[in-house]
Amino acid sequence: MDKNYNLEKIKNFWPKDAPDIKSVPKYIEKYKDEIIVIKYGGNVLIDRDIFNNFIEDISILNKLGLSIVVVHGGGPRIERELKKQNIDSKFINGLRVTNDKVIKIVEEVLIDFNNDIVKSLKSLGTNAVSIHTKSNNIIKVLPDNKELGYVGVPNEINTKLIKKIIDLKKIPIIAPLGLDKNKNTYNINGDTAANALAKKLQSRRLLLMTNVEGVYDDRKDLITEIKPYDIENLVKLNIVQGGMLPKIRNCIDAVENGVKGVVILDGRKPRSILFEIFSDQGSGTLIRA
Repeated sequence: MDKNYNLEKIKNFWPKDAPDIKSVPKYIEKYKDEIIVIKYGGNVLIDRDIFNNFIEDISILNKLGLSIVVVHGGGPRIERELKKQNIDSKFINGLRVTNDKVIKIVEEVLIDFNNDIVKSLKSLGTNAVSIHTKSNNIIKVLPDNKELGYVGVPNEINTKLIKKIIDLKKIPIIAPLGLDKNKNTYNINGDTAANALAKKLQSRRLLLMTNVEGVYDDRKDLITEIKPYDIENLVKLNIVQGGMLPKIRNCIDAVENGVKGVVILDGRKPRSILFEIFSDQGSGTLIRA
């Protein structure tokens, strides 16, 4: 299929506020044999306009033939449901303490959101497959620590199912949940789940969509690209701190274990995914060795 024909076809669904369409074939060639893992999380989970933009962008990537794996979070939605049921949340090192009652709510909320993503993609003519503890579970976990309750870390991941779904031109939509050896459900930190999947799949990119622009320097300017060593220095100088720390740890771990690049980008910005993949300027902060 020649590039002119491709462009004529792409014009039918390429958004007006996206990067220059002329550069699209070049980037399709760049990523055609690669996997891109996208983690959709943070407060961007709740705003419906942002959600719809995300769904449209993911659908476009699929129509262009790129191999996409989506891992979603659910923290704000879980928090909202727990408040409805008058359950107070406790956290240890940023991880939610998850008892018997909480894990049931967490599982219900994440599966409901997972189904929402799949249904929304199908409404745009894009086929997606739900992956969670009640359907196609691919993640086996080990408990993180006893104080956290039902919070786990990925121990085994069935990538065969993911690749099979991708080969069928569908998108795997993965909830950050897993089962232990006794089939008990465990919650997994979304970034940790995405990181584990990206490493196992040796993905070309891991995109972490959140509600910040990326990583900032000491002058509060956005850093467009940085190496693990330099970002470690920002941590030591307390320039990167707080809630960004566990995210940065996952980024460094990913690029040091086979992922070619991790990008922290602002999911609130329209077309941030498309600008990251289909333009030289990119979007957010790229971390690579």
